[in-house]
Amino acid sequence: MSVAARGRIRQKRSQKTYEALIATAFKLLERREFNDISIAELTRKAGYDVGAFYARFKSKDELFDAMVVSHIEDRRAARRKQFAAEADSTLIRQLMAETVNYYWARRRFWRAALIRSIRDLDFWEPLRKLGHELADMVIERIAARAKRPLTEAEQTNVRFAVQLALGTINNTIINRPGPIFMDQALFVDNLARAFRLVSGYDELAAAPPAAASRSRT
Repeated sequence: MSVAARGRIRQKRSQKTYEALIATAFKLLERREFNDISIAELTRKAGYDVGAFYARFKSKDELFDAMVVSHIEDRRAARRKQFAAEADSTLIRQLMAETVNYYWARRRFWRAALIRSIRDLDFWEPLRKLGHELADMVIERIAARAKRPLTEAEQTNVRFAVQLALGTINNTIINRPGPIFMDQALFVDNLARAFRLVSGYDELAAAPPAAASRSRT
């Protein structure tokens, strides 16, 4: 076997270990808070020794940074798929349902991210950008349906609706203020209703005026 071939195998094995450690961390977070998970426990559950961890991450914070990258990639892929598959009439309800279900399932990961953002302001910037990307996608979808660019005021309403939805999720994960909680269907229903109301989605994404339709016939 050539030196180059051996190098490629080592790289693949290293990447496999890297991904396994991240996946195991997400799995452990289903039942434990991030601060309660030790590096020794993580590596044992992943099937590696502690040395394998430190060969890839300098600290738990660096591991968490890698988890955030994985999270962002997952969210982008899920949203592209959802926007491609959903009709205009069902998009917002299904978008809110998928978003709520995702963050509820990973609530301990997201709670750790929110807490980390308090002590590290730069940490939140990629996640803030992810929220802005979601607003961009909704604006693009509405504009395509309305057959015109949205005004600055209309775009602001959509962006605030995204901020409202994500902020409500964040607050519920951290504080659970009630009376409606994320594991209740009514939470999704009301979040979707608030999003449509604040963004003006139903009016903006409505079918083009009848007069315009008749002019094309």
